[in-house]
Amino acid sequence: MGAAAVDDGPTGVKAPDGGWSWVVLCGCFVITGFSYAFPKAVSVFFKELIREFGVGYSDTAWISSILLAMLYGTGPLCSVLVNRFGCRPVMMVGGLFASLGMILASFATSIIQIYFTTGVITGLGLALNFQPSLIMLNRYFDQKRPLANGLSAAGSPVFLCCLSPLGQVLQYNFGWRGGFLILGGMLLNCCACGALMRPLEPPKKPVDQEEPSSKVVEKMKPKKKLLDFTVFKDRGFLIYTIAASIMVLGLFVPPVFVVSYAKDLGYQDTKAAFLLSILGFIDIFARPTCGIIAGLKWVRPRCVYLFAFAMVFNGITDLVGSMSVDYTHLVIFCIFFGISYGMVGALQFEVLMAIVGTEKFPSAIGLVLLMEAMAVLVGPPSAGKILDATHRYMFVFMVAGCEVTLSALVLGFGNFFCIKKKPEEPMKEVAASPAESEQLKKPDEEEKRPESITVDSIEVEQFLKEDTEKNGEVNTNPETCV
Repeated sequence: MGAAAVDDGPTGVKAPDGGWSWVVLCGCFVITGFSYAFPKAVSVFFKELIREFGVGYSDTAWISSILLAMLYGTGPLCSVLVNRFGCRPVMMVGGLFASLGMILASFATSIIQIYFTTGVITGLGLALNFQPSLIMLNRYFDQKRPLANGLSAAGSPVFLCCLSPLGQVLQYNFGWRGGFLILGGMLLNCCACGALMRPLEPPKKPVDQEEPSSKVVEKMKPKKKLLDFTVFKDRGFLIYTIAASIMVLGLFVPPVFVVSYAKDLGYQDTKAAFLLSILGFIDIFARPTCGIIAGLKWVRPRCVYLFAFAMVFNGITDLVGSMSVDYTHLVIFCIFFGISYGMVGALQFEVLMAIVGTEKFPSAIGLVLLMEAMAVLVGPPSAGKILDATHRYMFVFMVAGCEVTLSALVLGFGNFFCIKKKPEEPMKEVAASPAESEQLKKPDEEEKRPESITVDSIEVEQFLKEDTEKNGEVNTNPETCV
């Protein structure tokens, strides 16, 4: 806890962009993988839970919903804890919570107990890891931050491809209770990743200068806010929050329904499930590639518009995919959806970091995730109601595509029309302050000094000549000689 003061992100510290930053990136990769893939990987155990407790599929689906709600909805709480205690201790405690929830769930005797253990406790633990990892990534990277965000975001599809088969193996060999216990042990790796998040230290000053300067800083430094609501005064942040909330309504719908869409067309379960593997495989390569593109000199200042393009790409893919009539069309849809989905995943937090900056990012990310949590809870259930009313997946995909495209228009046009760049003003003559005018006069005085010195030397030489002439008339004797 003693590192909390240093972990506030001192303004005098420059992002290393190398060295220990890559270790931090590896930790963020693991944390992102667990946070996004774990709610989907747990669904492998749903059939066993239905048999064990005699509940329906909709009852077990609440486990993943509660996990996602905790991951997004506890954003402000995570911001307060990070601003109070720092990133490293919050992440290590979060790892303990995530592991404890799965271990307790292995002893559950009802579905309600699993809601509380796996959903609430594990979800809270993952949230306490995910948000601080993004904050530390923002502090350790500056020039290479788009690439770092892309590589970190790639943890989600990589872990999804690994955890789902692993969950099936664990269920087959140890049952759902043994599988939950082993997964709980794996989540302790979050504590190790949290320990890697070493706080950045300000540059050391000499002992003579350190004491008085530290006293002055302590007196002048304002009290740090646990949750900074002044981010809402930023137009860019408001536009981003509105656009992201609309986007989340439809972004997660296609991955949820694409397997059922293939089954509805008459294809086997294994063939339908393979579509998610295709989507995940493309997603793995799309995120780092988009991070490299976003880091280019010409692209990075316009990263917001690249994010808007990614959302338009995703929305149009949904609209075109809604017209799929066979398996080949669905495979093509998953390829393009994986590219666009990876672009959105790589850019969403990079754009937010660029808008609000390092100082306000801990509060901004918490408030954004809270707004997205409401949309996450509304999006898939509303799509299910549309499916129940129409019995056609085409309308589900069309609505999702329209929502994502609308969010892109809000972000793009909002930034173009509402946020104007300050024009470069020509150089103007400004009245100099008294201190500056004294500094300007110094060179003139220095230039005048040689003239005065030459004049004085001439006078001195002439004076000496006159003295020598006068001294010549005087008789030299020991008393008058020097």
